[in-house]
Amino acid sequence: MKRRVVITGMGIVCPVGNTVEEAWKNVKDGVCGIGPITKYDTSDRKVKLAGELKDFNPEEYMDASEIRKLDDYSVYAVCAAQQAFDESGLESCDDDRRRWGVTMSSGIGGIGTIESEHSRGLEKGFDRVSAYYIPKAISNMAAGNIAIRHGLKGMCSCAVSACASAANGIGDAFRNIRDGYADVMLAGGSEATITELCIGGFTALKALSKSEDPGRASIPFDKERNGFVMGEGAAVLVLEEYEHAVSRGAKILGEIAGYAATCDAYHITALDPSAKESSRCMQLAIEDAGITAEDIDYVNAHGTSTKINDECETKAIHNVFGEHAKKLKVSSTKSMTGHLLGASAAVEAVFTVKAIEEAIAPPTAGLQEADEACDLDYVPGKGQEADIKYAMSNSFGFGGHNVCLVFKKI
Repeated sequence: MKRRVVITGMGIVCPVGNTVEEAWKNVKDGVCGIGPITKYDTSDRKVKLAGELKDFNPEEYMDASEIRKLDDYSVYAVCAAQQAFDESGLESCDDDRRRWGVTMSSGIGGIGTIESEHSRGLEKGFDRVSAYYIPKAISNMAAGNIAIRHGLKGMCSCAVSACASAANGIGDAFRNIRDGYADVMLAGGSEATITELCIGGFTALKALSKSEDPGRASIPFDKERNGFVMGEGAAVLVLEEYEHAVSRGAKILGEIAGYAATCDAYHITALDPSAKESSRCMQLAIEDAGITAEDIDYVNAHGTSTKINDECETKAIHNVFGEHAKKLKVSSTKSMTGHLLGASAAVEAVFTVKAIEEAIAPPTAGLQEADEACDLDYVPGKGQEADIKYAMSNSFGFGGHNVCLVFKKI
């Protein structure tokens, strides 16, 4: 018999807030966290905007000496994980932590460290780069540092599947608990990619918006959309076996009911315009949850603000939901946070759980006039009241990765 998996804690640092409470309030209100890049001089660069963290102070969670030994993506992850762990109340749980684990994803890892240490090597010689260069840069180290900090001795891994990374990580953690291999898993994603090289790379791919108006840069489904906006940050969910959570009197925030992953096997960056495999992924996640498409009330869309993604995702939703697609609330919270790459699914999972908990569908902020090929209810402007019993969160990544998670009201 499959075990139930619930959520007992959440943490977040992202462009619209550095706690779940702050971020969710801003998302409900349609507050945009996108603004001019401050991390480097953009005067001679085509891309001027990003979703940077604001007023973020990691010393609320970590010592300065510890922070210096970590790349920003690991710092963000550790801080979000601490919030989630604190909310869960697990610290006081006298349990076997060999059955507690972590899956903390990152699509790119310590790119900022790679850039800075390469520059240092060119200047001083490559034998004189930092001794912390490798453990700061590698993509699994956010997971490793969280495990060390909380004594998590079960599975410790980092799913890397581009912009679907955190969704795969959350799904893997879900299955690990459901199938009896663990009782508790911290799962999420982190990214710190507002760097010159990373922004430059995506600019060369013609993937990023060159808009200089923060309110018209990340505009999923809008007919004037012209690329995504880079974001940064992290989010973590504490997943727990239902009976384990109940036995210790934990507050249960929601439940994960289904998970599926497929691959387009079509192109290194572009989605398959037929949307066959993304459609199949949604259908498999619904079946995994033991429900029908008509049971889904809200879809947190991948919604990147690129022409092909938004059209393909809309097509996939029509393929799976048929006439019910007209009744769905569908929104992209990337309209406010930007696209956090490997962390995006974790941030969106937090917002999806809050949407269910508070019966509010978050908006697609900034949406003014939908593209002709995008004909669903995208909740423009501000959040709308909605009775949400089941919600789906979609994630798609370069390489053809499709991942869908289904969340349930507890």
